[in-house]
Amino acid sequence: MSTAHGARARARIEVTAAIKDEARRQLAAEGAARLSLRAVARELGMVSSALYRYFPSRDDLLTALIIDAYDSLGECAERAHEPAADPFRRWITVCEAVRGWALDHPQEYALIYGSPVPGYTAPDTTVPAAARVGLLLIGIARDAHQDPEPARPPLADELRPEAERMAADLAPDLPPAVVTALVAAWAQLYGLVGFELFGQFNRVVEDRETFFRHAAGQLARGVGLVPASP
Repeated sequence: MSTAHGARARARIEVTAAIKDEARRQLAAEGAARLSLRAVARELGMVSSALYRYFPSRDDLLTALIIDAYDSLGECAERAHEPAADPFRRWITVCEAVRGWALDHPQEYALIYGSPVPGYTAPDTTVPAAARVGLLLIGIARDAHQDPEPARPPLADELRPEAERMAADLAPDLPPAVVTALVAAWAQLYGLVGFELFGQFNRVVEDRETFFRHAAGQLARGVGLVPASP
């Protein structure tokens, strides 16, 4: 790589990072629906045509921010994960990491798990990053259900066809009842975090850390995980 080419590559990385940082600032101040490439360019002292060389549209910039947010959340959960611990404890640790990340990054959490942005549809390129936490939880459940006699969540007869479809798509090696419980737990985890982050627990839950840990334990039990014997 030539010196000039390397300098151009570094400059592009730096400008891209500056664009994203300014976009995140605007998200915090105005919300995702009002994100504007022209406004980002103006704040950075760039002409709009120059910014379009980095992000051709607002949706391209949103997609980049969404992928960054999912990856940041996924990395946080993966760092917190304790592979040597029992599955129940591993589950709690990952859930607590999700909550901690959300409290530290409220605007980014709102971008990926808040209200949809009008006129924007996330492309398939967001899926690998979005799946990181879910795949981590599936892996924990998979390890737990290698036990010869694991706890199996119940499955209503009328749900079996849908449960079998979800299992085939998400985790063919797990029982459909477990996959159904995992999907429900995944939704409830983000519901718990969202309720705390967006104020629905105000005047309802005071000791939120303890409440969340208890609720995460209930979700773990729901997918068939049980605490290790003392």
